[in-house]
Amino acid sequence: MIKEIVELVKSIVIAIIAAILIITFVFETVSVDGQSMFPTLDHKDRLIVEKVSYYFRKPEVGDIVVFKYPADTREKFIKRVIAVSGDKVKIEDNKLYVNGIEKNEPYLNEKIINGYYPETTVPKNTIFVLGDNRNNSKDSRFPDVGFINLKLVVGKASIRIYPFNKIGKVR
Repeated sequence: MIKEIVELVKSIVIAIIAAILIITFVFETVSVDGQSMFPTLDHKDRLIVEKVSYYFRKPEVGDIVVFKYPADTREKFIKRVIAVSGDKVKIEDNKLYVNGIEKNEPYLNEKIINGYYPETTVPKNTIFVLGDNRNNSKDSRFPDVGFINLKLVVGKASIRIYPFNKIGKVR
């Protein structure tokens, strides 16, 4: 009987350690809080965040990333990568320019209202992120968010698992 209890305890400990390692290094789930990524993501959507690929490469333009909010790293934000280190970003006349070229953004529902952001170069080891719902998004345009240090990036939002009628790859 004691042998069986010891084996059960060992199994539970191994399962807990495996779960911690998976959550820390492989993936985790997050819930979308708010409308800043609408229409791509809705409030209360549940996502799987994949962490492994960013061990081998940096986030790329177009990726939807989860990162720790710089002003309070206990909070996590979900935004789209618009520009990476060395890129020049500008918002003028309700248009987004990266490296002097106007971005085509079919995922937007509406243009930026009163959008102005002077041309700025994205510093080394950072990314510039924006929400898809530009008029309702706290993102790199705001000083308390600013450029996101790569060390704050948790992972890439890869799969929506809830609501069930929208299960699939996040784009």
